[in-house]
Amino acid sequence: MAGSLPLEVALKSPADKFWAAIRDSTELFPKIFPDQYKSIKVVEGDGKSVGSIRVIDYAEGMPVSYSKEKIKVADDATKKVTYAVVDGDILSFYKVFEATLQVVLSADAKSSVAKWDIHYEKANPDVPEPNLIQDLASKTFKALDDHVMGAA
Repeated sequence: MAGSLPLEVALKSPADKFWAAIRDSTELFPKIFPDQYKSIKVVEGDGKSVGSIRVIDYAEGMPVSYSKEKIKVADDATKKVTYAVVDGDILSFYKVFEATLQVVLSADAKSSVAKWDIHYEKANPDVPEPNLIQDLASKTFKALDDHVMGAA
């Protein structure tokens, strides 16, 4: 019942600028995506380095209400972050839920690609694939890209 669900989103923004916005997501996401994120609070560490823990309270109407995530990998040089959900609604559906995001330069060297991959283990065979979460990530990356380009 374990699986992986990769996603690639083409971005208009340069990798460095998009990555900077991802690194500032604790502050940025509740401000620019209030329909998705009620709040994101750092409860351990600085919110950006390995071992940091953040608590996310999602807005009403979202498929989950709360999650706590721990950063397992944070590499600014390769623009890569991996986090594991360690508490929250998602864990009633998935025993394991980890996501890795890497922002890479496109072949044209002017834009970039967000590569996101979910690794999960279902709590039982009736649990659906996490397509809804993948769709939310895709929507968020595209909207963040628009925000970054508007702020450029």
